[in-house]
Amino acid sequence: MRLLKLAFASLAALVIGTSAAYAIDVNKHIAAPGQMLVVWAIASEFCSIKDWHPAVADCQESKEGDATFRTITLKDGRKIKEKLDASDDTSYSYEIVESPLPVKNYQAKLWVEPDERDPSRTVIHWDATFDANGKSDDEAKKTISDIFTAGLKGIKQKAMPPEGQEDKN
Repeated sequence: MRLLKLAFASLAALVIGTSAAYAIDVNKHIAAPGQMLVVWAIASEFCSIKDWHPAVADCQESKEGDATFRTITLKDGRKIKEKLDASDDTSYSYEIVESPLPVKNYQAKLWVEPDERDPSRTVIHWDATFDANGKSDDEAKKTISDIFTAGLKGIKQKAMPPEGQEDKN
């Protein structure tokens, strides 16, 4: 009986010890006017974030061996260093290397796909998995969610036709 109690205690400690390690997920998307490859051209370059994200003042791309990095300077002067993990014709994935944001173990993907309901539109997705770092899970999730929402709106705004020249398709 003592051995059984010890086994249950060990199992409980294992479950409690690992339950706090669940990653946080943020999955955002927005539909934008335009064909997929046209919309993707707005965001496809790793450092183009400076052109469409309202919080980004600058972005510098660099190489370290075979790896590609970007150092983002936010409008408040803080810097984020990210490593490009993979890219193709409609997506890229990356991870944060250094950041003032309340996250760690951060991996994300920005990608596009045709809008199934309207072929003249594109759906832009931005997904991430991470752990909170120095803030609660809810605070970390809100921070990343707000960043993604602002960025997706920025891409959509860039994809909008000039006023008075709305897409008739």
